Amino acid sequence: MQNNINIKNKRARFEYELLDKYTAGIVLAGTEIKSIREGRASISESFCEFNDKDELFVINMQIDEYSHASHFNHKPKAERKLLLNRGELKKLSKEVKTSGLTIVPLNLFINERGLAKMQVSLAKGKKLYDKRDSIKDRDNKRNLDRVKKNFNN
Repeated sequence: MQNNINIKNKRARFEYELLDKYTAGIVLAGTEIKSIREGRASISESFCEFNDKDELFVINMQIDEYSHASHFNHKPKAERKLLLNRGELKKLSKEVKTSGLTIVPLNLFINERGLAKMQVSLAKGKKLYDKRDSIKDRDNKRNLDRVKKNFNN
């Protein structure tokens, strides 16, 4: 079984300051998991919300339609339920309601048992100057690595 599916949300680390990380299961239909195993999913614009029953859902996650399916295919941008322990859900719900934090998906992967899992994080939005600092640090690191490489050769 192909086990190297790892779909990342690269914008999350730039847009948010990540606080706590959790690994959650996802409720999927048959064609959705087959499409994920083909690597045809995107979580770059997605976010997580609680509904009125305190269940966590991932919103705006794109899973392309499965190519070999008939008319029983799934909707590409449907809301999908995330599975966490009750204590983790209560903690996340409390943090979101009181502190104004948000929950963002970091990556979507297939575990060793063949199940789709999503790593989500409790996050706080960065200000514009924080983003500038991130860009500056990244550029400085790149220049330093370039100088080290040229010095060693």
